Parts: sequence; structure tokens; C-alpha cells
Amino acid sequence: MPQLTEPHNMPPPPFTEEDGVLDDATLRQTIRVAAGGPHLRLRFSNAFGGAALPITKVAVALPAGGRAGVSAIEPGTSRPVTFHGRPSVSIPVGAQMVSDPIGFPVAPRSVLTVTIYLADGQASTDITSHPGSRTTSYLLAGDHVADTDLPGATPTDHWYFLSGVETWTRTTTAAAVMLGDSLTDGRGSTTNGNDRWPDRLLDRLQSHPSTSGVSVLNQAAGGNRVLNDGLGPNVLARLDRDALATTGVRWLVVFEGVNDIGTAEATPAAQKRVTDDLIAAYDQIIVRAHAQGIRVYGATITPFGGNEGYDDPDGHREAARQAVNAWIRTSGRFDAVIDFDRVARDPADPRRLLPAYDTGDHLHLNQTGYKALADAVPTRLFHAKSLPPNFTFD
Repeated sequence: MPQLTEPHNMPPPPFTEEDGVLDDATLRQTIRVAAGGPHLRLRFSNAFGGAALPITKVAVALPAGGRAGVSAIEPGTSRPVTFHGRPSVSIPVGAQMVSDPIGFPVAPRSVLTVTIYLADGQASTDITSHPGSRTTSYLLAGDHVADTDLPGATPTDHWYFLSGVETWTRTTTAAAVMLGDSLTDGRGSTTNGNDRWPDRLLDRLQSHPSTSGVSVLNQAAGGNRVLNDGLGPNVLARLDRDALATTGVRWLVVFEGVNDIGTAEATPAAQKRVTDDLIAAYDQIIVRAHAQGIRVYGATITPFGGNEGYDDPDGHREAARQAVNAWIRTSGRFDAVIDFDRVARDPADPRRLLPAYDTGDHLHLNQTGYKALADAVPTRLFHAKSLPPNFTFD
């Protein structure tokens, strides 16, 4: 999920200056590819840039040892990336660019290295990134796109500019988009471990023949909200970009709303309003996705009892969570319900997370908790037969 980079998530010194970033700098990033195929292309975003993004040179390679978050690549695997046959591209403000197809076979769930060189940097401190990458990237002055390793590079646990990898796949391949906040973005998961719950779900789905062709696309960001902008644009604003306009999407999982409840005032009136508005927003998401032939699954909001910022002593926010979850479970508007609340809550105190799943802030889950969420998702929801070819709605 592309978003505007907050000041504390900018490229570390000396790569951020007063009037721009990454002047004469190489950026090396690793990403996990959901679907395999013989060809791929890269998507770069300048959605939130304050100036054009001039990319001088790009290459793809396999990372050393096939691992995420490493600075070295496997010797002999680097391949240049072009844009309309040219090695460079300038991305206008607010736009994105897709590379030419590259003959670079990748296996499902493998890790890919993307190295970018910006000769002139980007002349703005408004830049596009994904701060919650949970993956280490590397910055080094000069052009080192073709280098096997980057000794002396500065590490940073963020992604910049790169917003997607598209692979040529079989016609039976289909995608499921996970729309969420920090709980889906993986706060509490392992840096470079690819053990967020969508990662775990991808592993489960692709280990079964009936769902081996499913890709999982994680479109989440920490602090994101359904109704109002927070860290990144609100869900209603980003739905088209992050889900409906993505090639091959057949399913959408909505697991978001806790930040709307947690940031609304802890009064009966404010929580009644956010409850009603969330329900109306979910209905809008369903209507808009159904119009594109996409099935929509609703995930219940997990507990936050004991969280210093969100839990209020009078329980107004907890009451709102319960009301929203009741609608998700019983309204019949979603094509299916994934009851993450039931999975994550402590049976002895249902307004709190199960201690074994709690990172300690009583809101975010650890690796064990995220695995439990992924294991609770019925794989039958993503069978090809779950969606008729002419799936339409009145």
C-alpha cells in the first residue's frame, strides 16, 4: 500500500536533505513474490511525491541465499529493467509507471531483489513509501545497481517507490486482496521473516492443490482507517487503487476498523456515530466490489482491552467493537465471515487478546497470534468453484 512518508520514516541521513532525497544514491530492496511465472514487470509509484520521480536505472536479481532483507544478490542473476525500451523513467506527480515485461522466471513465494539508482534523486521531501515493510532495505551513495553486494550500505526497514510486482501466470491464477491496518501489515511479526498472517495464509493456500493458484496481496498499512485519512488514505478513498483496479482479483478480505473506533472520542454519541458510519462504509465496500465481480469477506475486529490508547474505562469503544462485530456476523451482507475476534480473544476475558498471542500492547498480535489467524481462515473460501464465472449482483 503506497502512502505519504512521515518524517521519521524518511530515508536515513545522509539520504534525506532539505530539498530532496536519494541524490546520486542506490536503493536495494527485497520483496516476496506471491505468484510465480516466466515473466514479470515492476510497478513504481509516485502517488504522494511532491515532484517528479526520475529513476535512472533499475535491475532485478535473486537475493543471496533466497533470503529477504539481505544486501547481496546471487552472482550472475541481475537483469536490467526497461520502460518502453529505455533504461530510465520519470514518473509524474501522483502517477505510477509499469516496467516492460522481463524474462525472469520466479517461483511462487520466492524473494526478489530490486535495485534502483537515482542519479538526481527526487526533488522533494514528500515521497511515496511503505514504512511498515518489516523488511530491511539498503542505501548507498553512487551507482551500484550491478554490484553483487553493497558493503558499507545504510540499512533501513522501509520500502520506497516500489509498489508491486506483476507476474505472467496461468489463467487459473487468481488474487485475494487483504485490506487492513497494522494487524494485517504485520506489526509484531518478524522483520525479514514474512510471517504476517497474510504470508501464513499464502503458504497454506499454495500448499493445497485446490488453492495453489491463489495469490495473496497485502494492501494494509499501520494506523490506516476506513473512514478518515490517518497513516495513508482512508479505505473508501483507496479501494479502487488498492483492490478493484488490480489485475486478477476475485476475493477481498476486509479486516479494518479498530483504528476508527480507537481514535473516535470515548463517548456514547461518538461511538454510536462511528459504529453507524463503519457499517455504512462496509456496505459501500461490498457494493463497489460486487460491481466488479469480487466476493467480499468480512473479518471481525479483534480485542483491544487493556490497550493504553484505545481501551476506555467506561467501555464505550468496546461496546462499539461488539456492535460492529455483531453486524459483520449477522447482517448477511458479506459473502462470508472470518471470525478473527473469536480466534484471538481470551476466553477468560473476551475483551482482551489471548495472552499467548499478545505482543504486550494488548492490540497487536505476535507471530503465534498471526499464525492462528491464518490457520482460522477456511481455504474453501478461495476455491475456484466458490465464484461462478458470471458472478454478478443486482
